[in-house]
Amino acid sequence: MPHLHPYERIAVTISDDGLLMRPRDPDPHDSPSCVRVSWNKTPKVEQLPGDREIPTADWSSSIVVYGIIGILDLFNASYLLVITARRHVGICLVLEEGHTIHGVMDVSAVPLVRDRARQALTSIAARTAALRRPSLEEVNLSIVEESAHSDGLRTDFAEEESVQVVIPTSNPEQVQDTSCPPSGTSTPASSESVGVSNRLFPWTRLAGRDSVISVAGSSGVSNPAAVKAEKNDETVNAALPAKLLGSKEEQHAELEDRVVRECVREYTKGCMFFSYRCDLTRSLQRKYEQSLKCSKEDDLLAKLNALPQGRRMDLSECKINPSMEPYATLPLWRRVDRQFWWNEYLSKPFINSNLHSYVLPIIQGNFEIAKFHLPVNPQDPIDDSISPVDYIIASRRSRHRAGLRYQRRGVDDEAFVANFVETETTYVVQRDGISNVFSFVQIRGSIPLFWKQFGYSLKPPPVLAPERTPEQNMNAMKRHFHNTTSVYGPHMIVNLAEQKGKEGTLCGAYKACRTVHSYCEFDFHHETRGMRYDRLSSLVDRLERSFESQGYFWVSDGTLLSEQKGVFRVNCIDCLDRTNVVQSTFARHVLEIQLGAVGLLIPAQAGRSEVDNLFNKVWANNGDAISRAYAGTSALKGDFTRTGKRDIGGLLNDGVNSLTRLYSATFSDWFCQAVIDFMLGYRTLSVFTEFLLKLQSTDPGELMRLSRIRAEAIATSVSVLLEEGETLLSGWTVFSPEALNVKLSERFEEKVLLLSARALYIVSYDYILDKVKLHTRVPLEMIVRVVKGAYIVSSLEEASRDPQQNAGFLVSWLSVDQSSSRKETSPYMHDPTQLPASEARRTLDVSRRLSSALINKFSNTSKSRAVSTHPPRSCMDGDTFAAFKVLPIDPTRVEGEFTTTYGELTDDLTGATTCKEVVDLMVDAIKRACCKVGTGQREDFVVEGDVVSLEDAKRATSMYAKMEYSMKRLLWL
Repeated sequence: MPHLHPYERIAVTISDDGLLMRPRDPDPHDSPSCVRVSWNKTPKVEQLPGDREIPTADWSSSIVVYGIIGILDLFNASYLLVITARRHVGICLVLEEGHTIHGVMDVSAVPLVRDRARQALTSIAARTAALRRPSLEEVNLSIVEESAHSDGLRTDFAEEESVQVVIPTSNPEQVQDTSCPPSGTSTPASSESVGVSNRLFPWTRLAGRDSVISVAGSSGVSNPAAVKAEKNDETVNAALPAKLLGSKEEQHAELEDRVVRECVREYTKGCMFFSYRCDLTRSLQRKYEQSLKCSKEDDLLAKLNALPQGRRMDLSECKINPSMEPYATLPLWRRVDRQFWWNEYLSKPFINSNLHSYVLPIIQGNFEIAKFHLPVNPQDPIDDSISPVDYIIASRRSRHRAGLRYQRRGVDDEAFVANFVETETTYVVQRDGISNVFSFVQIRGSIPLFWKQFGYSLKPPPVLAPERTPEQNMNAMKRHFHNTTSVYGPHMIVNLAEQKGKEGTLCGAYKACRTVHSYCEFDFHHETRGMRYDRLSSLVDRLERSFESQGYFWVSDGTLLSEQKGVFRVNCIDCLDRTNVVQSTFARHVLEIQLGAVGLLIPAQAGRSEVDNLFNKVWANNGDAISRAYAGTSALKGDFTRTGKRDIGGLLNDGVNSLTRLYSATFSDWFCQAVIDFMLGYRTLSVFTEFLLKLQSTDPGELMRLSRIRAEAIATSVSVLLEEGETLLSGWTVFSPEALNVKLSERFEEKVLLLSARALYIVSYDYILDKVKLHTRVPLEMIVRVVKGAYIVSSLEEASRDPQQNAGFLVSWLSVDQSSSRKETSPYMHDPTQLPASEARRTLDVSRRLSSALINKFSNTSKSRAVSTHPPRSCMDGDTFAAFKVLPIDPTRVEGEFTTTYGELTDDLTGATTCKEVVDLMVDAIKRACCKVGTGQREDFVVEGDVVSLEDAKRATSMYAKMEYSMKRLLWL
C-alpha cells in the first residue's frame, strides 16, 4: 500500500536531469523511491524506481524541506515552492498523537533550471545553517516565544547535520550574503513606507541588478502570527540570468521575479496552516457526519461480501472519537474539502503523477490552542481541585472568490461570496475523569449581492452593481444560501452594517432580498457609539432563542450528546473588525453555556481572570490573521477584543491601520490580486499581460459572464437581422471604431459580426438593453477587398505591440445597395480588458454601467488621435471600409475547473492560439463565402498588410500619455 500521508521531511538535491526528492525519514514498512522534477519550462514530475541509482545525485549535500506547496509555471521558467520553516501550533484535540498542526513560517522558490536551482539550494542551506547557530537561534526563538505567549509554539528548521552549504561551480562570489538579520518588530505602516520608496525606482533597480537575484524566500519572523514577509526581498537569489535582456525579455524577467516574491509573501503572512495526518478543512461535526456515511457504505459492502478486511467501522457499537478521520485509507488530499484547499492548483503536477505523499493540502485562516484551568468547586475555598481545559480556535477561509478587500466584494455568478470564513471554537475539558469535547461553528461572508466599492478614500460607500437587476441579486442570494444551508443548517443572519448613511442603500437591498432565514439588524457603529461596547450584551439577549435552538456539538466519554442544528452568519461590510468583535462575543456566551453543561463556571473576580486574558488573546489573534489575509493589516478594534475595553491608544492604532489599508488598496493590491488569481488557477499568465496594459486585472467570474453575454448578443442579432431562409455561416464579436472608414479612433466599441450566405452584418449592440441598435448589411457581392495584418492601437506596453496577439482585418466594399438601420443610440459596450487605455478612459462613464470587469478607473491612458478617414491605398477599389480588431485570446488556457479566458472562441475558431490565427480563420471564412457568390476568386482579394502599424500607433500616442503610463507603472509595480 502506498504511503497515504504527506512526508514530514523531504530531502532535495540536484542531478543532471532534474531536481531529486525523497523522504528524509522513510517509513520502514514503505519502499520509498526517488521523485524527479525535470529541468524544463514545463517540468515533468515522475517517480523513479526505488533501486535505481542516480550517478550525478549527491544526497550528502541535500537540503531538507517540510513540504511541497507546488509548481509555479511562469514566463521564462518554472519554480518549485517548498516549505523551509514551520511552527508547531499544537496537537489536534490533544487526543490523537501525530495529529499535529503546523503553520507555514518560511517558503522558498527553487527555479527549475540547473545552475539557478543550485544557487537557490545553496542560499536555503546557508540561511538555515545561520538560523541554527546558537546565538541567533536563541534570539529568534526567544522573540517568537515572547510574542506567542504559548507553550506549544515551536519553530522547526532542518537538522544541522543534514544541511551543507553547496558552493556553486562558477561565480561563487555572486551568491549574496545569507546571514540572517536580527528579527525585529515592524509596524505595517513602516513596511508599506519602504514599499513605496522601492516602487518609485523599479527601472533603476533593474539596471543595477547583480547577476544573481534570489527567490529563495524569507527568513525573519517578527511574531508567529504575522511572518515578516518583507524580508523576502533581502534574500532573493538566482532568479534572473546575468545579463540585461531585451525589452520584452527584460520586462518578463522583472515581472516574473515580482510574481514569485508575491507568491512567497502570500504563503508567509502567518495565516497558512497544514497537518500531515489530519484533515483541517472540516469541523468536528462534519467529520462525524462523514464517519456515519462511511459506516453506512461499509455496511452495504459487508452485505455484498466486498468489505476489505480490517476496514469495519460501526459507530453504533463503539465509542465516538471526535478526532477520528473518516475514509482514513484514502490519501490526505482526497479527504479534504476543496473549498478550503489553497494550493490545489499548484499541486496538480504531483496529483496527476499519483505522488500522494508529496501533496500537502494547505489552508488559509488561523489555528491556535490555549490552555487554562477552572476550579471544580469555586464555592468551596478549601477544595483546590481543578479541571484542565484546552481551547482551540480554527478559522478556515474559502478560496472561492478569494482576494483582497476592495478587489473582491459581494457575490459572483457561481453564488460564492468574498471573504467567506468558517470559524470553529472547540474545547476539551476533563470532568470527574470523563473527557468532554465541545464544538461551535460560526460563519462570516460578504453581503451576497452584486456590489462593489472603490478604495480611493478612507471610507468609500458601497455601491450596488448597476448592471445587475433585482432579480439577478435575488437569484444569486438564494443560490448562495442554498449552498451554505446544505452544510450548516438554518441560518441566523446578523447584519452589523450601518442601516443609514453610506451603507444604508446596500443594507436596504439586503433586507429586501433576504430569504426564509432569520434576519437580525444591529447597527454596530450606532449601538456602540461613545465606546459603549457593553451594549453588545443586548444583542446576545435578543438572540437567546437562536442560541437555544442551534445548540452545539458535544461528545462526552465517546457518546454523542448533542449536535449543532444551525449557524450564525455574521457580516458587516468588510466582515473583519465588527464581525470579529461580535463573533467573539457569541463564542464567549456559548463557552459559558457549554461549561455550565458540565457543572463548571468561569470564576468571578476583580479585574481580568486568566480565562478572560487567554480567550481575548486567541480571538484577537484570529481577527488579525483574517484581516491580514483580506486587508493587509491587523484588525481594527483589536484593543477591545484583547482587553474588553476601548482606549485612545487603540483608536490611534486603528487610524494607522486605516491609512495602511488605504495605501494598499490604492497601489499594491492591484498586482497582488492578479497573483492570487493566478496561483489559485483562476487566471493564466495572460492576467499579467493584462495587468501591464491596464495596471489592474479583471475578476475571473466577470470574464466568464462576459463570454455568456457575447454568445447571447450573437444569438439575438441572428434572430433579429437574418431573413427567413438565410443561412448563418459564422458569428463573432470584435472590436471596431464606432464609425465606418476609420481605423484608429478615440472611441472603440465591441461589435457583433455576422457572416451569412448572402451578406456580412456589422452590428452595434446595446449590451445593457440586449438589443440591436445599429446595423450595416453588406451584400457579399459588394465586398471588393480584405486586408489582414497587425492592428496596433497602443504602443505603451510590449504585449500591446506584439503583432501576433494584436491583429485584425479591414473589409472594403462598394456602398451601392448597402443597407443600414439606425435607432436611437445608447452607450456601447466598452471593455477595458480588450481596449487600449485611451479608449478605456474616455468611456469610463459608460463602463460604470456595465460591470466591475469593465471598469478601468486607473487605465493606462493613451491619447490617440483619429487617423484619416480616407480609404487606404489597398482599399481604393471600394468607397467604404470597416476595420475590426479581434478580441485577445489566452494561448495558455487550461482545461477543467480552472479554465477562464478573455472570451470563449466560437466553434469555427477553436484551435487558434494567437490573434493572428483567429484573423486568418475569420478572413478565410469571408473569402469562401464571397467565392460562392463570384467575388472572391481574385488573387488580390485578400491582401497581407498592417491595418494599423506600430509606427502609426506611436504617432497617435502623445508624450503626456507615455509619461502618465510610466508614472503609474512605477507606483503599481
